[in-house]
Amino acid sequence: MNIVNRDPFLTQESKLDRLGEVAVKVGLGLQVGQELVMTAPIEALPLVRRITEHAYKAGASLVTTLFSDDEATLMRFRHAPDGSFDVASGWLYEGMASAFRNGAARLAIAGDNPSLLSGEDGDKVARANRARSRAYQPALELIAGFDINWTIVSFASLAWAKAVFPNEPDSIAVAKLWDAIFSASRVDRRDPIAAWAEHNAVLHARTALLNRKRYAALHFKGPGTDLTVGLADDHEWEGGASTAKNGVICNPNIPSEEVFTTPHKDRVEGVVRSTKPLSYQGTLIQDIEVRFEAGRIVEAKARTGEEVLGKVLETDEGAARLGEVALVPHSSPISASGLLFYNTLYDENAACHIALGQAYAKCIRGGDTMTADELAEKGANKSLIHIDWMIGSGEIDIDGIDAAGVSEPIMRKGEWA
Repeated sequence: MNIVNRDPFLTQESKLDRLGEVAVKVGLGLQVGQELVMTAPIEALPLVRRITEHAYKAGASLVTTLFSDDEATLMRFRHAPDGSFDVASGWLYEGMASAFRNGAARLAIAGDNPSLLSGEDGDKVARANRARSRAYQPALELIAGFDINWTIVSFASLAWAKAVFPNEPDSIAVAKLWDAIFSASRVDRRDPIAAWAEHNAVLHARTALLNRKRYAALHFKGPGTDLTVGLADDHEWEGGASTAKNGVICNPNIPSEEVFTTPHKDRVEGVVRSTKPLSYQGTLIQDIEVRFEAGRIVEAKARTGEEVLGKVLETDEGAARLGEVALVPHSSPISASGLLFYNTLYDENAACHIALGQAYAKCIRGGDTMTADELAEKGANKSLIHIDWMIGSGEIDIDGIDAAGVSEPIMRKGEWA
């Protein structure tokens, strides 16, 4: 980050307000008269209020927020009957999908305790996640298909802060995490909106280059990794600000350092090892190692969370296949911070990554207007889940392979070649 462009006189409250403004104007591109559906941990109320204020100032017709609570979640796992873990609030997710079909925007605030369910029964965790994924599908399809403008931002909860800074007093841990969030989200710049425009231009230049190259596959090579990821037919690289089907330009992730596209669901071969832990629905899955054959994971293990990982891969046919591959330089600001965030929104923007499950239709040429069968013919994966996990580091080399089988460097030691 260019230190010269930082604003040294901002207070904590003014930075929080700026984050709310960036979420609405950059993340969502919220339109006059548009509804907003927001989900957030109950601890994130201060940020929810800032976002709500900026949403109404931008002309939102209605802001509706759904809160989650870690303690209530734990009560379920410790006291609910066994059958509870095969049930999800389908009525709620169908309601969200209905709101999206009627033009509402979507904003999620991340900040959950990454290890919330690490001590709970793995089978119950997996069943609950599977039930939620199935119930969420009507809404997820609209999000993954970019039918609507949507974004994700973060709030520095105490539990998350203590995971990142375990040796610091509570107040110091939270303050340090906030500093990291503000920096990565560019709200400590003198003009955050202009800073995002400049950053988006850089990401768009990278996607344009990759789209001109038209690689047929990517080859990842590094410690524990020798993986060839075939790319979907007529794939498109995306990154930074993107136009949703409703015509609204949005930044789906705040922060974002990635360029990404759709792999071919049947053309992934080899082995790969994760380089950062995956925090999934309150379970920390560490040191993932998997082997792909003909696009599908046929062997999988992890040092922690292996049972949950196994259940995730059994969610449906597409859960053990890839829906996304993303490139991020090892020198990205989030990686350069030296922090392990235990939060996918941040850790995925510190390292190259792949995602199990649902592909993005937008990453196929003309995919916005294709049917599910037409997308599948191009190689796009379909699943109830979409779970990113990190495979990049300063030791990873990546080559692009063209249709004739000729390869050339894309990244060396984690940096653009």
